[in-house]
Amino acid sequence: MISLAFPQGQAGQVILVTGPARSGKSEWAENLAMLWTEQPSDTSASHSVTYVATAQTNSEDAEWNQRIETHRRRRPQTWRLEEVQEDLSPVLKQANRTECLLIDSLGTWLAHSIDWEEERWRSQIQSFLAALEQCPALVILVAEETGWGVVPAYQMGRCFRDRLGLLTRCIGQQADAVYLATGGHVLPLHQIGYPLPKTKLSP
Repeated sequence: MISLAFPQGQAGQVILVTGPARSGKSEWAENLAMLWTEQPSDTSASHSVTYVATAQTNSEDAEWNQRIETHRRRRPQTWRLEEVQEDLSPVLKQANRTECLLIDSLGTWLAHSIDWEEERWRSQIQSFLAALEQCPALVILVAEETGWGVVPAYQMGRCFRDRLGLLTRCIGQQADAVYLATGGHVLPLHQIGYPLPKTKLSP
């Protein structure tokens, strides 16, 4: 029988949670982070969670602001909040081994740099992946699945979909655990899936 148990919450682990819209991926990631705080720490400091929000409110979009507020209400008040729109690498480098970084979400983060030239974007992602590999904290990342529908009719949409798909694949190959949320269930892809050949962020 497949076990969906939390993978021990080891410091230095990377967990990727992916899924389509309204699939519950953020809630599953939050559940994993809450379980981390219940794990006994191997140091004198207790386990903590830093919620790394990549979205920002928009004074002209009430519905979007409500989505952000829903996420805020769901999070424990003891979690620290850090808002990052561009470079995530400094957050990873400043973390410690008693901390869990919950990064939600990669798609929103990617949108901030969607108009960057390919070379600049790939350079930032390579720096991010390197920082992720060296991060001493438990890192939980939430990613959207946007490539299951038709090919977008406009260039920017195709660029976003392709970049997010590539980024998610690279992180998934680096992660210790990968979960797919869909249809009201969560699947542990790291347990039931076959890993694809390694890919690189090369043109």
